[in-house]
Amino acid sequence: MNSILIGLILYLVVVLAIGLKSVGKNKTQSDFLIADRKLGAWAIALSERASGESAWLLIGLPGAALAVGFLEIWAAAGCVLGIIFSWLFIAVPLRELAGKYDAMTLPDLIAAYFNDETKTLRIIASLIITFFFTFYVAAQFNAAGKVLNVTFGIPQLSGMLIGAGIILLYTILGGFRAVVWTDMVQALIMFSTLIILPVVGLVELLQSGVAGQISPQIMSLTGGKTGVWALLAVLSGLSWGFGYTGQPHLLARFIAIKSSVEIRRGRVVAFSWAIPAFFGAFFMGIIGLARYGADRFGDPEFLMPFMASDLLPGWIAGILISGAMAAMMSTADSQLLVTASAISEDLIHKAGKRDLPSQQLVSVSRIVTVLVGIFAFILAYYSTDLVFRLVSYAWSGLGASFGPLLLCIIYWKKVTREGAIAGLLTGSIVTIIWKNIASVNELISERLSSYVLAFLAIIIVSLMTQSARSE
Repeated sequence: MNSILIGLILYLVVVLAIGLKSVGKNKTQSDFLIADRKLGAWAIALSERASGESAWLLIGLPGAALAVGFLEIWAAAGCVLGIIFSWLFIAVPLRELAGKYDAMTLPDLIAAYFNDETKTLRIIASLIITFFFTFYVAAQFNAAGKVLNVTFGIPQLSGMLIGAGIILLYTILGGFRAVVWTDMVQALIMFSTLIILPVVGLVELLQSGVAGQISPQIMSLTGGKTGVWALLAVLSGLSWGFGYTGQPHLLARFIAIKSSVEIRRGRVVAFSWAIPAFFGAFFMGIIGLARYGADRFGDPEFLMPFMASDLLPGWIAGILISGAMAAMMSTADSQLLVTASAISEDLIHKAGKRDLPSQQLVSVSRIVTVLVGIFAFILAYYSTDLVFRLVSYAWSGLGASFGPLLLCIIYWKKVTREGAIAGLLTGSIVTIIWKNIASVNELISERLSSYVLAFLAIIIVSLMTQSARSE
């Protein structure tokens, strides 16, 4: 049997075993969605990092660096800054708010904070999560197809089916607990891949002395742009950091952790993982560019699995290629679970006022997980976008919808219910419109424009509705 395949199969057996081991522990909705808030610093920190970085980090970012060069270092830097900011300024107050309102989901917390008896905030927030996470999960399924296609020659559709099937199986069986424990394993594999592969690639490059032709534009930190266009290009990359303040699958870790004390311990783990991992992903693309050239691949996102197969012994390559599968799985499972919680807990249970028994709610969550997975798979099959672009779109919509609002809830007490609605709608609608106008999107990314405009909408509408009430 192919040694690469053996390494991959061993990894898949481990994650399925973890899922099966967690089956009997999901007796209530709280167990299934947040592991009844019994998980500590190491588990939550590694899970947050693994689920936060998806196939985008192992497939998308190296591919983008291969395609455009040093300009992509700003995306890596923006992400690291966003992670640090989120753990320092959002995690603790969010956990305390979740405890105060006994909230299991982000829409639940927002609705409780504003005492929204009309259910408007809960419904809007849940629909935004469902819409954008479907694109996000589709990107992960797309990545699974690419990895298995490059590595084993499996047709991309078959690879997507394999990846989607395994994720759905252990997610519906084990719930949040299975997701977190598999994430811990996946975080370690991802980290190993992002450190070992760039180092081996650099050593091989220096020893062989063989390098592709690199243009001066590729070497430029601004992509060859000058003046205001250079500034906008840098800001576009850094704007990836904004999204960390509003990603529901990452915020769910802060809501679910045992206590705010555990968050302070988890920061060290999260930062120690993120900084080397992001710059490892970036330099993987740069080293791939130097070794193979920009035109070696029809699709630049094939770089990582090709590089592992080309430079490493088969069984090691199999383990590292598992890192890409791990990245895809650790994000897709979290997003499926958060989407299921938004539909089952927020729309059906709370907004729909269906007071179902705990075990029945768990069953509803499992059914919803499968349905969302099927729809995301169909979207992935018909999508022509790269993983990088799909993730950017979903990341922007979620980050802009929830990030500014959450920051205002924590740090600005003048925010009103109407301002919250304005922020949620502005963040999502601007992302959708901006993404589809190529002329403006090339100048300023939707990640930056939607976030800034959502913040302005919250502030302006909150001040207007406050003054109207005081009259």
